[in-house]
Amino acid sequence: MGNIFGKSSAKAKVSRVTEQDKAVLQLKQQRDKLKQYQKRIELQLEKDREMAKKCLSSGRKERAKTLLRKKKYQEKLLSNTDAQLETIEKLASDIEFAQVEAQVISGLRVGNEALKKVNEILSIDEVEQILDETRESIEKQQEIDALLNGVLSEEDEDEVLAELDALVAAEEEPEKTPEDIGARLPDVPEDDPVAAAAAERKRKEKGGERSGKKVALEAS
Repeated sequence: MGNIFGKSSAKAKVSRVTEQDKAVLQLKQQRDKLKQYQKRIELQLEKDREMAKKCLSSGRKERAKTLLRKKKYQEKLLSNTDAQLETIEKLASDIEFAQVEAQVISGLRVGNEALKKVNEILSIDEVEQILDETRESIEKQQEIDALLNGVLSEEDEDEVLAELDALVAAEEEPEKTPEDIGARLPDVPEDDPVAAAAAERKRKEKGGERSGKKVALEAS
């Protein structure tokens, strides 16, 4: 069963290789074969030229002429091969560029459809209504600001700014520690104020008793 599922999933998978890709691949393969053929001809031309020189040196003129004719024919083949290579490379480039153009057109098509949907959502009348409402809201806020500015005097504005600066300074001031608070409190007196008041009261009472005794002695 595993093999069956594997085959079905393989069939369901869509290949991304297009016919244009296959055509470009075949053209490039043909180009490579032509280049290999050119290299073989160039090597053969060099060999025929060397052989013709040797034949002339040994007095075989006709053989040298035959080799040079063969060399000339192969040079024409080489020239034709160059033209074929140029045609193949141009055709491959044209196909690849056409694929790029097709992708660009496909992207433009998708973008155009998306733009149409957006335009369907927002009509011109709706956009104008939104802009009008926004403009009215801004004008209303400006009127409110103008009224508030007219109610407050310059002195009021200065007080508002001063209060704002005080709030900002309070926010920026570091948090006070218990040691800082204790350092600002006045010193506590060493004597107990209640005990001092009681002693003063007793002293006055004793003074009054002494005065009474003195008056009594003088009367007697």
